[in-house]
Amino acid sequence: MKESIPLTWRKIPERYRLIGVTCKTCNTAYFPKRTICPQCRRKGKLEETQFSGKGKVFSFTEVTSPPDGFEDQVPYVLAIIELEEGAKVTGQIVDAKIKDVNIGSKVEKVFRVIQRNDPEGLIHYGFKFKLVG
Repeated sequence: MKESIPLTWRKIPERYRLIGVTCKTCNTAYFPKRTICPQCRRKGKLEETQFSGKGKVFSFTEVTSPPDGFEDQVPYVLAIIELEEGAKVTGQIVDAKIKDVNIGSKVEKVFRVIQRNDPEGLIHYGFKFKLVG
């Protein structure tokens, strides 16, 4: 799906800075931002949170049949990352093959190209993850 320039700009805080929310009532973190805490419902008090981008692999898979626009990246590792703050984020693990990744592997956020709308179209940037230590 191609995105418009205005939609891309509106998503900059989430895509570039990994900003989510933490519920001060139940101390649960969420990404992307929510307007109501799924656990506390309307009783929750949400506070914007800048996540560190550090975490560990919660689950992962190798994508060999990609969605439109990602054909040039296969095969790639897609993972659910549990951030140090507790939120879970889906992201691609770069510079690694499936054999290098394990549940519990430590990762950190990196800033990379997500997708290109060629020829001479928008280049979408955002976060991905890389293995550390």
